Amino acid sequence: MAQSSARREGTRPSVPDTARPGGLPGQRGAAGPGPRTGGGGGRRHGGGRRRGKRGKRRILRWVAAVVSLVIIGTAGAGYLYYRHLNGNLQKDALNLGDHQVPKTKANAAGQTPLNILLIGSDARDSKENQELGGAKNTFGAAPLADVQMLLHVSADRSNMSVVSLPRDTVLKIPKCTDPQGKTYPATGWTLANESLGRGGPGCTVATWEQLTGIHIDHFMKIDFSGVVSMADAIGGVPVCVDANVYSHTHDGHGSGLKLKRGTTSVKGQQALQWLRTRYGFWPDTDVVRTRAQHQYMNSMVRQLRKGAKLTDPGKLMDLADAATKAVTVDTGIGTPKKLYDLAGELQKVPTSRITMTTMPNVNSTRPGFSQKVDPKAGDADKLFAMVRDDTPLDGKASKKKTPKLSDDPAAAKDEIGITVRNGTGGDGAMPTSHRATDVATLLRGQGFTRAASDTRQDPQKTTEILFPGADLEGDAQSVAQAIGVPLSSVKKSTDVSGVTVVVGSDWRTDTIYKSAADDDGKTPDTADVIHGDDKTQCMHVDPAYTW
Repeated sequence: MAQSSARREGTRPSVPDTARPGGLPGQRGAAGPGPRTGGGGGRRHGGGRRRGKRGKRRILRWVAAVVSLVIIGTAGAGYLYYRHLNGNLQKDALNLGDHQVPKTKANAAGQTPLNILLIGSDARDSKENQELGGAKNTFGAAPLADVQMLLHVSADRSNMSVVSLPRDTVLKIPKCTDPQGKTYPATGWTLANESLGRGGPGCTVATWEQLTGIHIDHFMKIDFSGVVSMADAIGGVPVCVDANVYSHTHDGHGSGLKLKRGTTSVKGQQALQWLRTRYGFWPDTDVVRTRAQHQYMNSMVRQLRKGAKLTDPGKLMDLADAATKAVTVDTGIGTPKKLYDLAGELQKVPTSRITMTTMPNVNSTRPGFSQKVDPKAGDADKLFAMVRDDTPLDGKASKKKTPKLSDDPAAAKDEIGITVRNGTGGDGAMPTSHRATDVATLLRGQGFTRAASDTRQDPQKTTEILFPGADLEGDAQSVAQAIGVPLSSVKKSTDVSGVTVVVGSDWRTDTIYKSAADDDGKTPDTADVIHGDDKTQCMHVDPAYTW
């Protein structure tokens, strides 16, 4: 439907263009505004054997679709089919940057959050992608990461947070070296979607880590044809518009999406049109387009969790085949078995605890980046900090209680042994030199004469004060009060033998610790929150695009 229009949506120049707009795979247009540590469907083989342990081993339940793969979908396949699926998967390096954010450490219960980056590529690198994406002058050009969504799954698997980065976000891309050894030097100010063309998805991962200070565990990349094949295999996803909409302009721009008012189940190319539509959803910006993407994802999750598409073995196998052909993943999840294990963790999250957000942003004021966006100071930092700290974005975290002072009073300052470690490299940047020594000197000046620095590097984002047992909790709290660290950052850890201050990357300078983020546990209003169980979402149509 309206194929020629769909091809024109996302047209881009063949040379670098600082005014290039942003959106989902290939869409173009003007942009808008850890905790610390101390079966289905399998076929029987071998003629008439009863199901036992060996039979069970032949059954594989695993992820069904690129987004459902990450969020919930499961499908069944026999072992031989598993081998076929394994051959479908394409793999690439996880992180191509020089300075990587340290992996999130497990909490006291041994649980670790999961951070998975979804990347939508606009590559015109195949006949099918060229047909779907159009823009002949860009055939074979470096791909752009036109969709970037971070899926954060909490350590206890009780909730999931999704953070979208507008593709026209102005930032600096770090130095990246591809698997063949080609080096792409760090950039000055440029657009976020340029990262994919600098060695592959591993450079997009490195860019995210540099921007947010969040460690990325895995990535999944999909292109135009992958979106279409997955949407067809799923069989339709319900979406809603509040008026008839036709995404088509007088000069031929637009995705070609044409829907009647109300709810329509979209699949195939029509699903791709929905995800790429900018001209049509008020106020015709890439940020609003991100909201349409979130509506689609939430609806897909609800659809798959109904189980309607997971009962027909033939459909399951089609879905499995389409999923594994559609995505490129990092080597850490590069087999169906590993994806299955990942899905087993992710499907623990109830739909009602999935929260979609967009990075808070403002119109960029940087020269040469008119109509692009910058992270909104304060709000974007707070959103990233909440993800780093594993704070649910749906506001359903346990009510924070003000930590109580220990019943065991602190010893005299000059009797408390303190070890100070430099953890300022926790944001992926180079650690601040001599920071442990500086803080140890600061503590001695306040009367903690037994404070000493440790040469061990212990990178982490947030400053913490650790203690091994209840008998030293009061001492640790006394240290925290002296240097302004909140009592909530005083934690028991079996990794230390005495009171230990780990100076995080949030305290690179100054003599008194000051928390960079407002710790009220509330997601910024500017993050445009949509909850996974909200069935009332309906895109507001620009009156200029009704029919």
